[in-house]
Amino acid sequence: MPAITVAEAQARLPELISQLKEGEEIIITDHDQPVAKLSAAKGEEERRPRQFGSAKGMLTILAEDDEHLKDFEEYMP
Repeated sequence: MPAITVAEAQARLPELISQLKEGEEIIITDHDQPVAKLSAAKGEEERRPRQFGSAKGMLTILAEDDEHLKDFEEYMP
């Protein structure tokens, strides 16, 4: 796992990001101490597809109330 200084990371950040491959990491150091880790984000293909009804039961409506909508009348069609 390569390590670079904060100054070098600041100077070369766009280049470092473009060269990172999935699973690679670069340790950023300050005064020879690790302070941060730069890693490639996981690709979109790893996301699970959305599933209908997966949030069912996560929202509880305590009362039907249209009173609060009056504050937003100017934005409504």
